[in-house]
Amino acid sequence: MKISLSPYIVKHAPVFNTEKIVDIYEKKDEVPVKYVCTTDLQASDLPVDIFYRDTPHPEFGNRYFGLYKNRYSEDAKIMITNADIVEKYEFGMIKDRDGMMWYSQSHHDCLFIDGGMIDGGRQYVRGTNISGIYKIVDGEFVKMSSDEDEETWPGQDSGIEDFSTNY
Repeated sequence: MKISLSPYIVKHAPVFNTEKIVDIYEKKDEVPVKYVCTTDLQASDLPVDIFYRDTPHPEFGNRYFGLYKNRYSEDAKIMITNADIVEKYEFGMIKDRDGMMWYSQSHHDCLFIDGGMIDGGRQYVRGTNISGIYKIVDGEFVKMSSDEDEETWPGQDSGIEDFSTNY
């Protein structure tokens, strides 16, 4: 059974104004587009705003696309990339006292929220008081069942570490 998180309880730290990006691409491509998350894709510590469309792009075939700032450009040019790989990644989440869910968006993005900690971006999940492990499916965060295979994505090191149970 698919258990999705409401997009209104997941906290994000986008690179760009996601509402403006959604508006631009909905008008350009004439299809609904929604912001999903901000995360590393294949490069460490290079956050990418991820967007989703139900139908594959007619020319490139992807349903997810990502926008990021080219850190090697003096004027930080905006780059676009195929982001379909985002469905292969795991997102550890912690919950704050108001019930909002937080994830580490980049490899070295360590968050300390209301007694919980989450770190590792898509490289690994490390933290305390982890509320669950989620994947993105059809543009939504979906909780993984405890029996799902955790060895499905590149870059995973020793796996999930919840320090609250290790010590």
